[in-house]
This record gives sequence, structure tokens and C-alpha cells, in this order.
Amino acid sequence: MVPSAQYDKRLISKCGEDVFISANVEIRRPNLVLIGSHVAIDTGFYLTTQADIGDYVHLGPYISVVGGAKSKLVVGDFATVAAGCRIIAGSDRFNGAGFTSVTVPEKYRDEVKYSVVRIGRFAGVGTNVVIMPGVELGEGCVIGANSLVTQNTQPWTIYYGSPARPIRKRPKERMLQFARELGFQV
Repeated sequence: MVPSAQYDKRLISKCGEDVFISANVEIRRPNLVLIGSHVAIDTGFYLTTQADIGDYVHLGPYISVVGGAKSKLVVGDFATVAAGCRIIAGSDRFNGAGFTSVTVPEKYRDEVKYSVVRIGRFAGVGTNVVIMPGVELGEGCVIGANSLVTQNTQPWTIYYGSPARPIRKRPKERMLQFARELGFQV
């Protein structure tokens, strides 16, 4: 079997061990990216922001993370983001105060919000979820497929819908035990 082609990890500012990054990704600012160990980043991943990605993270195919160099994505250990998600870390506010194009000089643009989007440790983001600027997903929370996340979430809670709303709690002890068995300090 021929191994899959990979992205040139030497371009990444810091990259841990056992990291797979598909050759079919676009990381606009690899010098602003830190990646832990035991990470898989699938084909079609698109990143324009800074990023700090923890250990044991899976970023599924065709995820877009936009917001430019002034914005940042932080993904905690043991988190996963499923296929087709859109993470908006920076965006024009679309309030009519100016142009809404990154090609226009800043002084002519609408108000722009740059932010940090945080996906907590042990969190899971389902297929086709959209996460808006400045949102923090609490540790261990899960976001159901096709949800729109506009506000911070509570730890170890399952959310679903547009906008996403809490539907029930998630037991955390099992996940923490699994992490300990892998030698991870929790």
C-alpha cells in the first residue's frame, strides 16, 4: 500500500509526533500554527487564522476556519471537529457601515470582528456545524450536526439546533478515565 501524501509539516511553527496532515489542505499562515501530538487533519481543511491544536485531535474533511491573521482557533486535547464545519473566527459585522470585502483597505470596510474561537478539551463538533466569532465550546460539550453556535456553551452538555440549544448533559468520567489510560494528565 502506498502511504497517503502529506502536507509539508516543516512549514508548521510547532508540530508534535504522530501527526497526519493531508496534502490537500490549505494553511495560509503555517508560521502561526502550533500542533500537538497524535493529530489527524483530513483533506480539504482550510485555515486562514492562527491556530493552537492540542493532542489527540481529529479535524475532519472540508472544514473551513476563516478570520485572518488577527483571529485564532484553539482546539483542546481529545477534541474532534467533523466534516464540513465552518468556524468563523473573524468576520465583517455586515451592519452597512462600509464595504464587506477583504480586498478593500481597512478604513473603507464595515466594522470587523476578530476573535478567538475555542473548542474545549474532549469536545465534539458534528458534521456541518457553523461556529460564529468569539464562541467558546465548554470542555466535553458536543454540538449536533447542522447546528449554528452563536454563544458559549456549558461544559459536558450536548447542544443541537439553529441556534444551538442545550438538550442534555454528557457524562464526563468515562472520557476522563480513557484519557488517564492513555497516560494523559487530567
